[in-house]
Amino acid sequence: LVVAFKEDNTVAFKHLFLKGYEDGADDTHAVYTRQDLLEHLVYALEKVARGHRGGTGTSGWLGTPGGVGDTGRSWGHRGGTGTSGWGFGVAAFPDPSPDPTECLWVRPGDPRPPALDGSDGNFTLQFHKLINVTVEFQLKAINIQTLLNNEIPDCYSFGVTITFDNRAHSGRVRIRLDTRAAIRECRHPALPARGDNSFRLSFDVLVVAVCSLSLVLCARSIARGLLLQREWSRFLRRRRGRSVPLSDRLGFLNGWYLLLVTSDLLTVLGTVLKIGIEAKNFSGYDVCSILLGTSTLLVWVGVIRYLTFFQKYNILIVTLRVALPNVMRFCCCVAVIYLGYCFCGWIVLGPHHVKVGS
Repeated sequence: LVVAFKEDNTVAFKHLFLKGYEDGADDTHAVYTRQDLLEHLVYALEKVARGHRGGTGTSGWLGTPGGVGDTGRSWGHRGGTGTSGWGFGVAAFPDPSPDPTECLWVRPGDPRPPALDGSDGNFTLQFHKLINVTVEFQLKAINIQTLLNNEIPDCYSFGVTITFDNRAHSGRVRIRLDTRAAIRECRHPALPARGDNSFRLSFDVLVVAVCSLSLVLCARSIARGLLLQREWSRFLRRRRGRSVPLSDRLGFLNGWYLLLVTSDLLTVLGTVLKIGIEAKNFSGYDVCSILLGTSTLLVWVGVIRYLTFFQKYNILIVTLRVALPNVMRFCCCVAVIYLGYCFCGWIVLGPHHVKVGS
């Protein structure tokens, strides 16, 4: 629900703020004349200044109504390189630079946004050295689909950036809209939580406790194996005058314990992030899913260890373990050939593809 909500809002913003936008036209949405650029920019500014009226979603302005927005412009000198930026509700250019920057403030809800043809004396687009124009503002949205799971709605803030990219100066100004979503705490929710998450929280805490205990025990076993390896090497060096090769010393290091330590660590971190997400204090779904997914993979790989207790499976697993170095060498050779093919395609076909042309 969360991923679909973010993607649906992004598509809705593109249809609301980009003039003439069509689904699937992210790579081809562009303008070619100055008049079209001004019309598309004025269209976006009017949509922003009118307070995002007309949408069917639950999104709205972030902050109090009538808040001010910041509009910035920056040009380059001595070489013709420069940037122009627009911002609403946030500082458009916090990074200090030697280029001069001009800013004017726009109030969301103003029926008369600033003119871009120089008639208001505040803002003029100089196309011969225009690099890009960005419109930045923030919106808030509420995901009420969580009510299906007996949870309170999720509140999000969307940082929307509309970019008119003219870096290539090829006569084609690309237009794109990017969003940055962050979960926020809903203030004074009118609808209390109908579900009880105490059982789920207790289960997550139990998982963290069990995995932490397993992590400590496996780490202790690994440490004892390393100490035994050190004592054995010292004994052979003093009594027999022999040095222990690395392959023999690695025999004291149990690879299954290393696998368990890694999976337990990833499980603990992923579960903690999951608790933070359910508490509406964290929105890193990608990081959480990567940690929990990787830990699940390692856990299922660790199940192979218990198959070694059966004779038939043990023979197969021992064969795989002996053949693993040769398999890894084969994979390295295949990877080198594959990388060569990728770089060849990148060099030969890359300039002709719209996604990797730059």
